[in-house]
Amino acid sequence: MQKETLRQLVHASGLLFIFLEPFLSLPYLIALAIFATVMGEIIYKIDKKRDIFLFSMLLNSCRRDYNEKGFIYFFAGLSLTLIIFGQNLAVANAAILTLAWGDSLSTIVGTRWGKHPLIFNPKKTWEGSLTFMAAAFLGAITQVSLLAALAGAIAGAITEAYSPIDDNLTIPLVVGIVITIFMYFM
Repeated sequence: MQKETLRQLVHASGLLFIFLEPFLSLPYLIALAIFATVMGEIIYKIDKKRDIFLFSMLLNSCRRDYNEKGFIYFFAGLSLTLIIFGQNLAVANAAILTLAWGDSLSTIVGTRWGKHPLIFNPKKTWEGSLTFMAAAFLGAITQVSLLAALAGAIAGAITEAYSPIDDNLTIPLVVGIVITIFMYFM
């Protein structure tokens, strides 16, 4: 449990992009996210061959298995979110908050207190998914309307539970699309 909590605290680092927004223009935020993605891949490849001071210790204390690349997908998801939705930073921020808060808290709660498995995915729990929706909604509502935030939170929770590829990549993209649709039609 301690390993998973540490992993999710690192995962919540996506909030840094929202905090940096007043100080950096969109192209710099995108460049920073892409840089983090590329550096993550480089560190991952080097770590496979030899220990890297501090980074190997951090990776070993956070990853679930030796071949996991979730942190790279996380920054790739942030990069794509900023590229696709950056012209409407409220949407981008809501999607990033959904990923950072929703995914982090759902994993912590689902791992620790989850007792009721989801239909079609027994590795996930109702407790974790409901936590995802609540945390995602509370984050998104700071950026977008109530209905758009609710739709994004529900879409994010479904994506987190059932995405066939790494949810760090898919959650912010799906949430951004759903919120954009709600903002456009509502």
